[in-house]
Amino acid sequence: MRDVVEQLQRLGMSGYEAKAYVTLVGAGQPLNGYEVAKRSGVPRSTVYETLGKLVAKGAAYELREADDATDYLPLPPRSLLERMRREFDDSIEALESSLPAIVAPPEAHLIHSLKDAGALLARAEDVIAGARADLFLSVWPEEMKRLSPLVKRAVERGVETSLMHFGPAENPVGHLYEHRFSSPEEVSEGLGCRLLVVAADRRETLVGGFTGDTAWGVYTEDPAVVTMAVEYIRNDIALQIIADRVGHETMREFWADDPRLKRLRAGHGHPAALMRAAGLPAHPRVPPPGADRPGTR
Repeated sequence: MRDVVEQLQRLGMSGYEAKAYVTLVGAGQPLNGYEVAKRSGVPRSTVYETLGKLVAKGAAYELREADDATDYLPLPPRSLLERMRREFDDSIEALESSLPAIVAPPEAHLIHSLKDAGALLARAEDVIAGARADLFLSVWPEEMKRLSPLVKRAVERGVETSLMHFGPAENPVGHLYEHRFSSPEEVSEGLGCRLLVVAADRRETLVGGFTGDTAWGVYTEDPAVVTMAVEYIRNDIALQIIADRVGHETMREFWADDPRLKRLRAGHGHPAALMRAAGLPAHPRVPPPGADRPGTR
């Protein structure tokens, strides 16, 4: 019952209204105000006001008795949910046209810090759900489990989706490429984290990292950062396609022997350390380029 009450509150009912409605639904027969108060825990001093609000919303009906007493019946749950859905959809449709009209152009493109896994994944879901033209993702299986349903919906509504997935994907969606060169384990060791990058419509991007139970990241609509995020994913996908074409062993030899590539790979674990330093309130010492993270070889 507590969960139902909480969900009804999220859809606009007050706590007392939700408790009274659930009580009426569970009774199976008309109830008067006294019975509703007794069964629901709504104070007797406010129960008739609460029932009146339910009646005004169409969520309950009054039954007038011959002795002028009043009983109450609930609108059936299926009908209530359909009505709420229609009202919600109507409000969203109205706001889609009216709300953007009052938005002032930003004076600067801000960067929002995200300092825990819940906030990071919730913001990633927002970016994916808002995509209309194209979507770029670089993601690991751990995060893909939560994001996959929204990615699938994006593909279904015609969003051009390009996805770099670190390791085998249980349910491939869109244009998905498995990161096999280098191996996911080598990438994780080099970065020091599982990097998540999401970019939608060349308009907004989220970049974050996960290490164990810790997560940190940023969200921005800055065009320069968005472009860099998109190009990062595009280039990573291109590298996988080239490796498949020329052969992974040939690529591995070239990757290991070319001194220019060795120089670019310097800074083991440095990217994650920089993000961690930027994402936490304290300012931990960032290891210099080339220094290993503790516990790695």
